[in-house]
Amino acid sequence: MKRFLSLAFFMVLALVCALALAEEAPAGLTINGQLELEYATQFRVDFCEGGYSLITNSDGARFLTVPEGAGVPEGLDEDIVILQQPLDNLLISSTPTTSLINAIGALDKVTMTTQDYDGWYIEDVKKAMDEGKMTYIGSYKAPDFEYLVANPPSFSVFSTMLDSVPDVAEKLKELNIPYMRDTSTYEKHPLARMEWVKLYGVLLDRQAEAQAHYEAQKALVDSIGAKSTGKTVAMFYITSKGDLYTRNAGDYMAKMLELAGGVYAMPELNPEKSGTQKVSPEEFYVAAGEADYIIYIWSMGGKPETMEAFLERSPILKDFKAVKDGNVWFTTPDYFQINDTLGAMILDMNKMLTNEDESVTRFTYLFKLS
Repeated sequence: MKRFLSLAFFMVLALVCALALAEEAPAGLTINGQLELEYATQFRVDFCEGGYSLITNSDGARFLTVPEGAGVPEGLDEDIVILQQPLDNLLISSTPTTSLINAIGALDKVTMTTQDYDGWYIEDVKKAMDEGKMTYIGSYKAPDFEYLVANPPSFSVFSTMLDSVPDVAEKLKELNIPYMRDTSTYEKHPLARMEWVKLYGVLLDRQAEAQAHYEAQKALVDSIGAKSTGKTVAMFYITSKGDLYTRNAGDYMAKMLELAGGVYAMPELNPEKSGTQKVSPEEFYVAAGEADYIIYIWSMGGKPETMEAFLERSPILKDFKAVKDGNVWFTTPDYFQINDTLGAMILDMNKMLTNEDESVTRFTYLFKLS
């Protein structure tokens, strides 16, 4: 236990130190401003004289955007990755990141993806692939390195899933392909995840578009107000093997529900953790059986199409209050593929909780099972 606590301490210390690196300008740069962030804590952008931008990620990686036509400042620290603008021919190995780039009108900069065609739910991406403007280069676990050698991207972005395949990261370094780990999944607040759009606005010279998009989504959340409906909601899915996973109380989806005016049905379940927790159906029923609503994670839970198919996931489901009351809602297939419309998703949760016209069975990101 002591060893674990010590490791946790040093990880937190490393994070604090990494973000503090940008407080003093590296040699060759003069900082004259900083990107304003409301919720995001996992990155920092310092604006420098001459139009340069210094990006510091929470993992300590640093990137310097160099304006078109400008030279690279002399004397920079060797660890700073140089990104000559305009950036194009990008490899984006993260569907939520792709959604943010699409939201600011820069999808044409993305030419490579590690999500195959049939796995995409973003229509603009499928169109780009149909037109040959974006190419599937294999899974993030085993990308086509021969293709990357022949078509080297100017920059690439991977999710933190890259940590599970360190050999891929090593190969990218070997081939001198600059990459960044998108650490937005470490953010505690859902709007923080969406605020990463500002980072891609800096990288792709779309700052005004990024700010406008963020403000529009935030306004949707602000329109709800802070009043709670008092209605409880269970959020979970059941795998094809029958394993039940529910969201931790510290997960961003639980926070989304809170912003929507709801109450998470399992507030004591790992309140400091994000992600999901496997529990037995019996444990889950005791904790959430009386929840007013169910939000079932359709894309992860076997994809039942009918109430009959849903109840087949576990015999205990028929006893849930939300099932008896007809308040079972599913997430749409694209729910976990996009980060650009989290404000609209939260608004949908609020509409579900305040739905006076029970004939409404579908919103943009939630649909009612009948």
